[in-house]
Amino acid sequence: MPPRFPLLAGAPLLVGLLASAPADAAEHGYQTPPAELQALVDAPRPPLQSLGPKRRTLLQIHRPGLPGIADVAQPELKLAGLRLNPAMRAASRFDFGTALSLLDVKQGGSRAVRGLPVGARIADSAWSADESRVAFSLWGAKGVELWLLNVADARAHRLGDFHLNAATGPGFAWFGEQLLIKRVPARQGPAPRPPQAPSGPNIQQSEGGALSQTRTYPDLLKTPYDADVLDYQLQSQLALVGLDGKLSPIGQPDRYLGVSGSPNRQYLLATRLQRPYSGLVPLSRFPKRVDVLDRQGRIARTVTQRPLLERMPSGNDAVETGPREIAWRADAPASLFWVEALDGGDPGRAAAERDALYLQAAPFQQTPRQWQRLASRFADVRWGRGDLALVREHWWKTRELKVWRARPDQDAAPELLSRRKSEDRYSDPGEAAMVSNANGQSVLQTTPDGGSVYLLGEGAGPDGDRPFVDRYALADKRATRLWQSQAPWFEQPAALLDDAGRELLLSRETVDQPPNLYRLALGQASAPVALTRIPHPTPQLKNVAKKLLRYRRADGVELTATLYLPPGYEAKRDGPLPLLMWAYPTEFKTAAAASQVTESPYRFNRVSYWGPLAMLARGYAVLDDPGMPIVGEGDKEPNDSYLPQLKMNAQAAVDEVVRLGVADPARIAVGGHSYGAFMTANLLAHTRLFHAGIARSGAYNRTLTPFGFQSEERNFWQAQAVYQTMSPFNYANQIKDPLLLIHGEMDNNPGTFPLQSERLYQALQGLGATARLVTLPAESHGYRARESILHMLWEQDRWLGLHLGRADAARRPS
Repeated sequence: MPPRFPLLAGAPLLVGLLASAPADAAEHGYQTPPAELQALVDAPRPPLQSLGPKRRTLLQIHRPGLPGIADVAQPELKLAGLRLNPAMRAASRFDFGTALSLLDVKQGGSRAVRGLPVGARIADSAWSADESRVAFSLWGAKGVELWLLNVADARAHRLGDFHLNAATGPGFAWFGEQLLIKRVPARQGPAPRPPQAPSGPNIQQSEGGALSQTRTYPDLLKTPYDADVLDYQLQSQLALVGLDGKLSPIGQPDRYLGVSGSPNRQYLLATRLQRPYSGLVPLSRFPKRVDVLDRQGRIARTVTQRPLLERMPSGNDAVETGPREIAWRADAPASLFWVEALDGGDPGRAAAERDALYLQAAPFQQTPRQWQRLASRFADVRWGRGDLALVREHWWKTRELKVWRARPDQDAAPELLSRRKSEDRYSDPGEAAMVSNANGQSVLQTTPDGGSVYLLGEGAGPDGDRPFVDRYALADKRATRLWQSQAPWFEQPAALLDDAGRELLLSRETVDQPPNLYRLALGQASAPVALTRIPHPTPQLKNVAKKLLRYRRADGVELTATLYLPPGYEAKRDGPLPLLMWAYPTEFKTAAAASQVTESPYRFNRVSYWGPLAMLARGYAVLDDPGMPIVGEGDKEPNDSYLPQLKMNAQAAVDEVVRLGVADPARIAVGGHSYGAFMTANLLAHTRLFHAGIARSGAYNRTLTPFGFQSEERNFWQAQAVYQTMSPFNYANQIKDPLLLIHGEMDNNPGTFPLQSERLYQALQGLGATARLVTLPAESHGYRARESILHMLWEQDRWLGLHLGRADAARRPS
């Protein structure tokens, strides 16, 4: 008789009378989950990969396991929305590379990079324009160091003895045969000392004005001392560094937020922070000035001196006035590009045109030239040449997305290439392929005759994603399909290796084979050539079964979900399983877009510790990403009917897995992270479909985010009923099924302050509900330390075992 799949047997355990009882003494400290879950946390991670500008060599950055809590809990400054490591003078980070290798894209051979220190912590990297070198930053004992990798001999060495300031970016970029850097000033004194006693109260004052939309930002400045520390941390000296490590300072130290070199390497575009600061908004809305500097640091042109933006118009399409999106034009020697609002930045103001695009070439003496006006908001531009740039504009309210072919050097009207709804994945023509030009700038990849561009797309359709490569003729606006992913593979184009479109670098995977890189000759019958051979990270779960589900909710909107079943399970033989449903609601303007398939049945089954699939290792069924669309057709706002639609979505998902015979309706749990946690609490408050919930890092009282949340544009006072109805905190008395709340104690996401979980738990405890609150020290919105992840899995496994029934690990097939 064949071995039977063990059912998760046993009725949910009854909870004691004291729902708020403290954790057992044995639970104090970090807990470790069962071995099968721990194996997921410690599974090998694939390397990060970066293709060189000549498309001949691939840099691979190899990563170790997760950092420990001692690393994550290091001292950290929280200033104006930034999180900084004060010892490193850099943005906090905990995920580093420890080794490098170089892969020959033509031949397939790999070379390990020599010369790295033991225990290297590699942060950012950048290729030189000729692909002969890679610059990278490495966190050393005393600060962030700049290193150089010579591709020819695969050897790395440190450049100079200075340290980079990486507080607001990598701190380095190529500038021809030199590197443009922000370094920690050589003679900067000690950091400001905290005052021994307050010098007075901290005061904020509003002088009145127009309606403004300000989200609930974390990590804001609170005291004058905070402002002084921010000044100190951002102080940096611009300099050029030669390949021999020799430094050439540029100007004087200042609070530089960013700097970029012109393509001809004659000018710098520098952004500097200005006072006064604010305790209401983050650094991105502080005053700043943007200047063009010459190579000696002298101001050649002041582009803008933007004031403090404590007040902004309401709406997701609101922008600041004055120049924004300031950057160098990638296909010109030294030409500035920027955008200015024509409607005062206010989407609520009636206007036929919203944005204007400007150009100004060196030496910046002529009046800036307005070369295109847009009916909605500028989204991005991709430069090609004097008669070719692709400009995209978007309007959030309607999801309208347009792509124009513009001629920046000519007085010709732009041509509309495509117009669609941004939420309509099925009509997406793809993204234009980009390459590096001789100056190392990213420009459009065109055919040798310049008449066509290449489009790389996801190929979304009713059968799932099937990525493609098209050649798009600019003259007649017709696309020719050069390649498309074919079952049973899921393949994604990474780059066209030649401008004639004859060879493709692609990623290839199946449900039981992880993604690997291949080189493919297009238009030929030859099989793709494997370049990497990354093994299955969790072979013990190789035989997980996956099925793409399609079903309808009560109002006819079609929904999709991905069902995962443990290895060895057969529904007819083994019967229904306990199931974990994990989801995240999304707003749509049309039911048609909400019904579209968003996955591929051929993707690799990557069972990660982070999402719900980890519970497959414990014998649970998992329904991942069941459709939770919230639709607002026409002038209707999606959230006006949030709860009825949410309940319909959940009911349809539960009905489908029960109909298939894979889920026991009395043993289904629901969970989610962030907005998915908000969804979880709402479903427990307004339905009895689920017998347990797991809510991680969510927000539950929308009156604490009064100026909008997620995609909601209205403030609390404009839509009080919506905010109140959507807040599960208001209905805590209706939550009758057990709820596990997990939250990082240092959550840095706007709106999801730890207070949200604390107050919901207090409400549930006081109302006599079954609940548990777990706060993870030193963790942010996403958890990072190995100990935290292991404990999170222990909590989730324990919670599901208590309230759905536990699997018999001894009988589980391998």
